[in-house]
Amino acid sequence: MNKVITAGIQLMPPEFEAGLDQWSSGNGTPGSDTYDGVANAAIVVADADFAGCMELQKLQATQRLRYMGQVPLLPGCYLQVKARIKAVSGALPTVRIAGWAGDSNENHVAGVTEVGSGTTLTSYGSVVEVTAIIGTGSRTGVDMPWGRDARYGHFGLDLTGSNGGIVRIDDIEITDITSAFLRDMLSLVDVTDYGAIGDDATDNSAAFEAADADADGRVILVPAGKFYLNDTISINHPIRFEGSLRMPTNRMLLLRKNFDFPSYASAFDSEELGFKKAFQALLNSADHDSLDLAGRMVTVTEPIDMQAAVPNRSSYATRRVIRNGQISATGGAAWDTETWTEQASYDPGNSRKLTSVANIASIPVGALVEGSGVGREIYVRSKNVGAAEITLSAPLYDAAGTQNFTFKSFKYMLDFSGFSALSKFGMTEVEIQCNSHCSALRLPSAGTVFSLDHCFISRPKDRGITSIGTGCQGILVDNCQFLSAEEPLAVSDRSSIALNVNANDAKLRNNRVTKFRHFALLAGANNTVAGNHFFQGDDVAGGVRTAGLILASTYCSTTVSDNYIDNCFIEWTNEQDPTPDFTTGFSFSALSIADNVFLSGDVAPWFSYVVVKPYGTGHFLNGVSVSDNKFRSINGSIDRAERVDTSFSGLDFSRSKSVFFEGNTFHGITTAVASPLRLRHEQASVATSWRIETAGKLPFEGAARAVDAVTAIGPIETSGGSDRFVTPYVRLERGSNDDEIDLVWPEALRGEVQVVVRVDK
Repeated sequence: MNKVITAGIQLMPPEFEAGLDQWSSGNGTPGSDTYDGVANAAIVVADADFAGCMELQKLQATQRLRYMGQVPLLPGCYLQVKARIKAVSGALPTVRIAGWAGDSNENHVAGVTEVGSGTTLTSYGSVVEVTAIIGTGSRTGVDMPWGRDARYGHFGLDLTGSNGGIVRIDDIEITDITSAFLRDMLSLVDVTDYGAIGDDATDNSAAFEAADADADGRVILVPAGKFYLNDTISINHPIRFEGSLRMPTNRMLLLRKNFDFPSYASAFDSEELGFKKAFQALLNSADHDSLDLAGRMVTVTEPIDMQAAVPNRSSYATRRVIRNGQISATGGAAWDTETWTEQASYDPGNSRKLTSVANIASIPVGALVEGSGVGREIYVRSKNVGAAEITLSAPLYDAAGTQNFTFKSFKYMLDFSGFSALSKFGMTEVEIQCNSHCSALRLPSAGTVFSLDHCFISRPKDRGITSIGTGCQGILVDNCQFLSAEEPLAVSDRSSIALNVNANDAKLRNNRVTKFRHFALLAGANNTVAGNHFFQGDDVAGGVRTAGLILASTYCSTTVSDNYIDNCFIEWTNEQDPTPDFTTGFSFSALSIADNVFLSGDVAPWFSYVVVKPYGTGHFLNGVSVSDNKFRSINGSIDRAERVDTSFSGLDFSRSKSVFFEGNTFHGITTAVASPLRLRHEQASVATSWRIETAGKLPFEGAARAVDAVTAIGPIETSGGSDRFVTPYVRLERGSNDDEIDLVWPEALRGEVQVVVRVDK
């Protein structure tokens, strides 16, 4: 780069022969004295060494010679001032290049070096050349670094030492030698050429902005050093870091041409800090919708508070994605779970509050709540320290009164809970490697459509994805793998959970989930669970199994289809109901379980694949379809594919409505059930009332509430063998379990019939 060529800038002073009125004995500023007509200065037209020169007698302690013209000093440019001089007579002086620095307002720039190194003349008649380099950057070889404030200079030389000596000075030359400082003059712009100093203290914000403004498509170079930036900086050109940056947390680095994790990791010489600053930029730039990790691993030593990394954003609702890489935890005390046991009170009438909470200041938002009458996956959503009140993620089913509650604060690698709301945020093709040290993701308190696609949640210590509020509304988890850290443990010893959802509209599709205590707890409605493979077995013969999928809402409006449900089961509860006894509503309703593969092996015979667990009395089935599933038990048969867990209460089968259990296949299962249920009954002896038993083959051992059809198989006849063409009527809900029916004929008859019995009306 040469501004004389590229920008037509005039740097060279006129020859002395043009007149000494252009040369000052002061600073060269307007109004300063010149050498025109003074006794100690003259022009020598012919000299043996110089074609034309100035002869000057030194009369002052520092005899100055300055060009009166303003020589521009542009950011990023370096000027060389050269003078050739010889002693003629008298005392031999010391000579040096010197200048006067001026800013854009024509004021003196104080505090900069304005003289070069001195050279003492040692003989008469010998030509000595002195030079100095002036520029904005403090670089090796620069004699006078003037920084960014200087815009021009008055250049010349100084004579110091003894007075009286006479010297002759050739015409002074000023040239642009910027190219000598560029590694590649066509492609690099060095920030130090614009005044940046890598001392970890000087604010280099203006220098970086100037380098970016002047780059004109070239690459900006940040050389070795630690460069402090105290302002938000937007870089609009490619940038390369050999040195590193330091910035306050609330200042942003926006790399518009290098927006990827490797660039930020290089910029801050830290994977962890680089990731935080890149995420900060992601939520503060309209130029990029995603942060590319570029296949790199980000090593994390402590939980990352994602909102604290972006202190100017408490909420965000524009689509943003982190993609293509790994985030891996290293061990340390920062991941240790913290636990508090504190007294608090609960009133079902204020179902999402704990009041009079002791030591509330210590209990963090996002902590898991445990205690008597507390369902699974209940979290502290928010707290009011002054009122000693905690807001819960969901109600408690039987905790009225005052008791001691336990609060567990798991540590999450990426913690979004500091956001009041975060919507349309996602991660794609990212592996969260918890390495048994920590949990993976904690969602914000509110927000919609958080998404994970083709991601791995690997070996979380406690939780994979945790929702502490409604930040899970419309969550999308697709094509992901959840790999448990508890795989070697027996099922009964596992405690980790892949994910929980509190709000509606969850979509869990085509995921693979290995050996957690539970795959997912869904407490909202309108969920789709499709195409997943979740398995939870162990090597314990006759072992217990835990629920893979927990539906914690009575009106769940959920479809569970095309899954491979392996050594676990679907559990349907109302454990988040503050008044668990049925009083009004739809009760256990709106669930479709279709086209799934259910498989178990080496399990206890009482194991079942579909379990309904009411936490209160009076509940019933109302709109349930279980169809076209494949139920199979290996290495030992089980009693039933479905059952009611009566630990708290049973179901009221006298109110069952719209229950369909049909088209399923059963292998290794003692009792295959259906509704409508087809039965054949042969009455060998004549009777007016034929008792027909369902033998537990109605779903959930429910009541025989309807008969769709009665068909005679062969003749219906009297004891004498006479045929009768008559129709019986039906008495429903007979027997001690209400699961039998009576066919009542007008006279004593015998024969064989096929009946279709239903568990509902």
